[in-house]
Amino acid sequence: MLITLCYLYLWARWGRRPAALVRITVQRLRASRCSFTFCVAAARPPEARVCLSRGGRVFCVGESQSIEDLNKWALYLVPPLVLEAEHIAFVTESVWVRAEGPRQSSRTEAIVKWSDCCLPLACRPGDPHQLIAKASVDDFSKLGAAFMEDRLQMANGLIPRKIVSVHIQDSTLQELKDQATEPALSLQPGPESAVQGEPDPLQDSTLQELKDQATEPALSLQPGPESAVQGEPDPGAMAHAGKDDQKVLGAERPPGRGGGSGHEAAGESSQAECCTELCGLHLSSCHECLELENSTIESIRCASAEDIPDLPYDAGGGNGVADAGRPERGAGSTSLTGKAPNILLYVGPDAQEAPGRLRQVRSVLADCVDPDGYTLYHLPEESARRDPWPDNCVLLVVAGGEPVSEAVHRRVLAYLAQGGKVLGLASSFVPAGCQLTSRAALQGTVQSLVFSGTGGSPVRLSVLGSGRVYKQGPGEPTHLGQLHGCLDGADQDRLIVHVPVGARGGEAVLCQVHLELPPDSSVVQTEEDFNLLKSSNERRYEVLKEILRALGLRCDAQRVPALTPLHLLPAAEEIRGPLTQWLEKCVAAGGEIKSSKLSLRLVASHTPDMEVTPTALPVVTDPAAFSCAHFDLEIYRQNLQTKQLGKVILFAEVTSSTMNLLEGLMFETPQEMGLIAIAVRQTQGKGRGGNVWLSPLGCALSTLLVSVPLRSPLGQRIPFVQHLMSLAVVEAVRSAPGYQDINLRVKWPNDIYYGDLMKLGGVLVNSTLVGETFYILIGCGFNVTNSNPTICINDLIAEHNRKHGAALAPLRADYLIARTVTVLESLMDTFQDAGPSGVLPLYYKYWVHSGQRVRLGSAEGPEVWIVGLDDSGFLQVYQEGGQVVTVHPDGNSFDMLRNLIVPKQP
Repeated sequence: MLITLCYLYLWARWGRRPAALVRITVQRLRASRCSFTFCVAAARPPEARVCLSRGGRVFCVGESQSIEDLNKWALYLVPPLVLEAEHIAFVTESVWVRAEGPRQSSRTEAIVKWSDCCLPLACRPGDPHQLIAKASVDDFSKLGAAFMEDRLQMANGLIPRKIVSVHIQDSTLQELKDQATEPALSLQPGPESAVQGEPDPLQDSTLQELKDQATEPALSLQPGPESAVQGEPDPGAMAHAGKDDQKVLGAERPPGRGGGSGHEAAGESSQAECCTELCGLHLSSCHECLELENSTIESIRCASAEDIPDLPYDAGGGNGVADAGRPERGAGSTSLTGKAPNILLYVGPDAQEAPGRLRQVRSVLADCVDPDGYTLYHLPEESARRDPWPDNCVLLVVAGGEPVSEAVHRRVLAYLAQGGKVLGLASSFVPAGCQLTSRAALQGTVQSLVFSGTGGSPVRLSVLGSGRVYKQGPGEPTHLGQLHGCLDGADQDRLIVHVPVGARGGEAVLCQVHLELPPDSSVVQTEEDFNLLKSSNERRYEVLKEILRALGLRCDAQRVPALTPLHLLPAAEEIRGPLTQWLEKCVAAGGEIKSSKLSLRLVASHTPDMEVTPTALPVVTDPAAFSCAHFDLEIYRQNLQTKQLGKVILFAEVTSSTMNLLEGLMFETPQEMGLIAIAVRQTQGKGRGGNVWLSPLGCALSTLLVSVPLRSPLGQRIPFVQHLMSLAVVEAVRSAPGYQDINLRVKWPNDIYYGDLMKLGGVLVNSTLVGETFYILIGCGFNVTNSNPTICINDLIAEHNRKHGAALAPLRADYLIARTVTVLESLMDTFQDAGPSGVLPLYYKYWVHSGQRVRLGSAEGPEVWIVGLDDSGFLQVYQEGGQVVTVHPDGNSFDMLRNLIVPKQP
């Protein structure tokens, strides 16, 4: 009766405001220990009172529902599980729906993300997929109201069907707490010291084994996956370390030691003892996701060096319009045909449209062709009509939808008849025998294109249509030349044709899709279209390069920048003294520091005659001599708020690998110096299988030196270091005022992602145990300003601004590196104080795997659900039989597109 009266009062007052009704009902009735349920009307508990009905969904209040046994649930957090008095525990039941893109709500109000409003505590995968979480009264009410209005969004295709508040019995929580506080093994390395009660301590024999191996030439540990970026991975994804580098102590650990990485305790946590076994499959960075994985920071694809697209210069600089007689690049060598290597860009007669279209065409071509082999010129209308341009042109690009004037059309046909090459980009130009027809429904819309090149399988990608297709005449073959592209559908309308012209080798490749437009073009209107185009962006470059190669151009040459001297820079006043003392000591010893890979020579200043090679580098020690257009030392200093990390910078404009730089210094510098290596570009970033990657301008590239005591919570869980660094990058962006909704996330174990769509950064951790201390090099690289050929953080900011009418400023690499190091130190301190449970709530808030289904081994392998991380930082998956299996990163890959954990190809 009381509940009914309260409902009538609240409905009279708040009936027109469902969100307010939900909140006030929960606030006033929660003390009565009743249960609040949000569900579809057909699933309403029979005894519950309906407080609100809306669109086939109901909010009702009923008798308290309890959870008395958590043994059947997989816990996200390491026990003890704590439920604060001001929080509400609840169960969300969801069904898993596989969709091509994010589900669009029918409502116009803002989407509410489930993960942003609560902390997941446990899950029970199945149908339905059940999640226990806790939230404040306001956040629980917000979730409920969003569910009622169909605005609640969950990750990985999960669709919420029911939310019900529950009471977790005190006896259940006490049982978990008792399990977590059972006497732990003692770590007693010797009679003079002992650490009691550390989680997962090492047995004496294990510790002695570590010490014995550590006394050998410093043994390199790689507890993190080999798939992260070594030092400074490349733009859209991190490079992967090769198997030869995988010397992990855990590989030789005796059977039954649990899921650690060689320095894990012999005993497992209580949770692991009751429901976890070690699985022979291992998980590492996704290298096939959206066919953009296996990647480097530059190409988002792990491929041979010749497949890496060129990013030679900032094509967006200046006003983007060149005079007809002035090249956009330095002149290249003469081509084999005897013609100067000129690529001429004709963008139509419209003077108002020409500058913007010219910028777009020049930018995409500059990223595809050999920068040292060709020069890009604008061909204005008058020059196209009168000047003798055909004599000095290896390729004419015709772009724009306006009709080509008759005079220009005749000259282009004559150029083709003489053996010329033409690329048409959404242009109305067609040679004789080729016809265009209108398809208004295709104009400005995203379409699925199937492109077939000179060899290999067809490529499918999302493209922006022009509104026209090429008509096939009676008796005309479907494919005229080597290349063709058509709509992916029953009609198979022709969008790309390859047309041979004349007897002298003339040919044209004509496209009625906008290969020249980037995904953030102003003609792209919706976030869904942006996501589709951005996911296909790397394939757009592949298709364009294939077309250019078919027309006889070179697209594979790399221009490797010259190495530059290093600069040793103090980032804080308090470090100048220790740094000066260390420098004086080094100078007294000869001024040279040697390692197995390189030699660093300390000098007061750099002169042009000093040699700079990958193995011999001068280090300028005078801060007054430092100046760099791409790194502002003052911005870094202002945003670095650490006690120790990142206080001394070893900086290079161009270096081979920041990881190599610090490997020579990690045992030479005092720990309090907090050394970090930062580079603008790197030429030999370490990648998977020994590949070498060239990182373009716009990446934040660094390697940080940290030391962790072996006998500490983090020292016994070194795999967590890579998780903390990935989390630090995401939190550095999303904790900045105003940037909390930038959709940057973490993917286990070491990747930074745009939502769950594509990779834009990653981490690689190398650890060396010396005595009682881990010396750890944390290499990190992520895209900040380099939009092409993949995606960067500033792309996400620009898309957010456009979608929400905001005015967030683009971010800088120096700013984000400083904030990332600051956040990392804070996360490490929290981990040392509170263990995994101190950082996992924030990690789960940003990760992409909640409730994700995957298959082990192959598409026919057993289906499992990802449930969280174990006490060692390894992934846990839930099998059909109710068993939780640990999967750790070593030797296999995670294909997010097809949701597979599969063995890596050698």
